[in-house]
Amino acid sequence: MNKLVWQQDFRSGGADLNLWNIRLGNDLLDDEGKPIDPGWGNGERQFYTGNPGNLYLDESGLNLCARRETVEKDGRSFAYTSARIDTRDRFSFRYGKLVVRAKLPAGDGLWPAIWLLPQDKAYGEWPASGEIDMMEARGRLPRQVSGTLHYGKDWDHKVTDESSYELENGTINEYRDYGLEWNESSIRWLVDGHCYAERPLEPGVMPFDQPFYLVLNLAVGGWFDNVPVDEAALPGVMTVSGIWLYE
Repeated sequence: MNKLVWQQDFRSGGADLNLWNIRLGNDLLDDEGKPIDPGWGNGERQFYTGNPGNLYLDESGLNLCARRETVEKDGRSFAYTSARIDTRDRFSFRYGKLVVRAKLPAGDGLWPAIWLLPQDKAYGEWPASGEIDMMEARGRLPRQVSGTLHYGKDWDHKVTDESSYELENGTINEYRDYGLEWNESSIRWLVDGHCYAERPLEPGVMPFDQPFYLVLNLAVGGWFDNVPVDEAALPGVMTVSGIWLYE
């Protein structure tokens, strides 16, 4: 896997977000854009915006910034804003090596994530068509990252297969290369080139033989680490300097 087939260099002067969808609000939506679950299905407390204070490019790269900022919308009040973007209907891939270089925020209640969702939902609604979490971090545990597969025929039979890795040196608040190596037989998770987990793929049981698109987001609160938000850690910034896909 050494042929570069897709790249996003967010540090270059010509970088833009034309390949990305900017998601807004606090609701998980269906394919028609109708809300089906508040908190993005995860109990998240932020309201996503495309405002320059939450999503911006600078010399360091692409920044997703969580802030203590009140938003009133449809009779609901949200105490935090942040950003979420994805490449649905714009770019998806099946198999290859994906590398995302990023610096992540520390602080209780912050939940940065780099993950993949199915472009076509070939096997049905979540979790049947799968989810690949390339990297998730709990801001409360700045020396740890996780990688997870979600799948199963329905909610009652969903499988959550999570692996965690303790960083040997430093924290998530430094630039690191988060990697995912994916082929027809396995998925591997890497940090700075070190593989910390590998899962064999079972044809007919696991749905990871279809194209997936990329999601980047910085959540505040939520079930992943259900602790009070440390508002002293805000604003918290997730900076992505570049993305590379090899085949």
